[in-house]
Amino acid sequence: MIAPRYLADTHVLLWALADDRRLLERHKSVLLSSAEVYFSAASVWEIAIKRSLGKLKAPQNLAGLLPRAGFIPLDLTPRHAEAVSDLPRHHSDPFDRLLIVQAIIEKMCVMTVDRQFSHYGVELI
Repeated sequence: MIAPRYLADTHVLLWALADDRRLLERHKSVLLSSAEVYFSAASVWEIAIKRSLGKLKAPQNLAGLLPRAGFIPLDLTPRHAEAVSDLPRHHSDPFDRLLIVQAIIEKMCVMTVDRQFSHYGVELI
């Protein structure tokens, strides 16, 4: 059996880096295991935009910091970007829609607390 691969939602990444109490035990368990946990370029993009607008306090250099924290980069491909057009409009956040598409295409389980993700048939934890 192939071990599951996980895609961390943006808030999970930030909570993990900050050792935030909002990080769920099930997410901590995965992060402490030997599982492959990925982060999307879409999350780095979202954080950079929100940080530059003053809407979010987050560390600089996430592209370097996240791999040092054990996360594996998942590139955003043209196939991912194009597939967003076929996604039902259950969720309006463009960054989350990209994460959902990436998880579907790459057959990954998403680490999130966002209940909107459940409308897409993607495996969640």
